[in-house]
Amino acid sequence: MERVPYEEMVAQFARVLESRGLTAADAQDAAVIFAQNSLAGVFSHGLNRFPRVVGYLEKGVIDPAARATCEAAAGAVERWDGHRGFGPLNAKRAMDRACELAKRYGAGVVALGNNNHWMRGGTYGWLAADQGCIGICWSNTCPNMPAWGGVDCRIGNNPLVMAVPRSNGEHVMIDCAVSQFSYGKLEDCRLRGVQLPVPGGYDRQGRLTQDPAEIEETGRALPMGFWKGSGLSILLDLAATVLTNGNAVHTIGTFGDEVGLTQIMIAIDPGKFGTGADADAIVAGILANVKQSEPAAPGGEVLYPGERMVKSIRENRELGIPVVEELWASVLAM
Repeated sequence: MERVPYEEMVAQFARVLESRGLTAADAQDAAVIFAQNSLAGVFSHGLNRFPRVVGYLEKGVIDPAARATCEAAAGAVERWDGHRGFGPLNAKRAMDRACELAKRYGAGVVALGNNNHWMRGGTYGWLAADQGCIGICWSNTCPNMPAWGGVDCRIGNNPLVMAVPRSNGEHVMIDCAVSQFSYGKLEDCRLRGVQLPVPGGYDRQGRLTQDPAEIEETGRALPMGFWKGSGLSILLDLAATVLTNGNAVHTIGTFGDEVGLTQIMIAIDPGKFGTGADADAIVAGILANVKQSEPAAPGGEVLYPGERMVKSIRENRELGIPVVEELWASVLAM
């Protein structure tokens, strides 16, 4: 397996993005986001997704010069318009602002409408945690999942993120689509030629399957928790669209491309009620209790949310980031 140093990946991504219209500073910031996604082992929203985003820039679907702006404010809550700019950069600025509001008020909310795909939602939860805040964020998507009991895709696998900070930087975070597997994960498994560990959707005969290619073809992803994931998807879309007056899932489905998304950034400052050491002690106690679980499989290990990602960051920093060679070659050729 070919591995690429993190710094080299950042440099190549930045080169390509600047050549497609981003300023040097924006290209660098965006390149870091994509490279960090691969560094964390989330290849589906790093290198694997990068050529598609470049295609959006080339088609003019994403305006590289557009920046999100605050359209209305009410204390700790702000409504922003992303103007269909570069999704990850708009999302980063929105979460930075939510953290700024949290440091002032204890909590901050930025409702970001009319943005483009933010790539990995965990980027912004981790960003909040790096600033000492609990981060909560979610995005809607195009209609890519059936509501429970339905066959046609009417709801989104709207990703939901929650992160709790630790002063050593090894934060605790969950980043999950409300489908059993995100489409990025399906793509990643297909590219690696592996089956899903559990059924993730339906095949052409309407049967549950572990074949990622079959699910990509039918578009019938399985909601996590069956009816619970379906209900959560609908409520996330409702809350986000009400706060932003932006595009709902069914509206995004009329655009042709997955653009004009609606996203919510929430930051909460636990430092308003105690010290960082107090919070660290609470987190350490809970995680220690979880880690003492008896593994279900002999020699197995029980992991807390984000633990695998922390291990991936360490390993990939040291050894280089694993890449699909054809995809990396395509970036070098851009």
